[in-house]
Amino acid sequence: MSAHPATATRVRTGGPQEDGPEILEHVMGWVLVAVIAMFVTRLGLL
Repeated sequence: MSAHPATATRVRTGGPQEDGPEILEHVMGWVLVAVIAMFVTRLGLL
């Protein structure tokens, strides 16, 4: 049997692209954190 080479090309699975706008992802992440914090405080869970 032959071993599978360790340098095989990786298959893209539809995840985020490496060359995308990183600042947009960063800002949207913080917006999501703020929205979740708003819901937690409005529901009285904190």
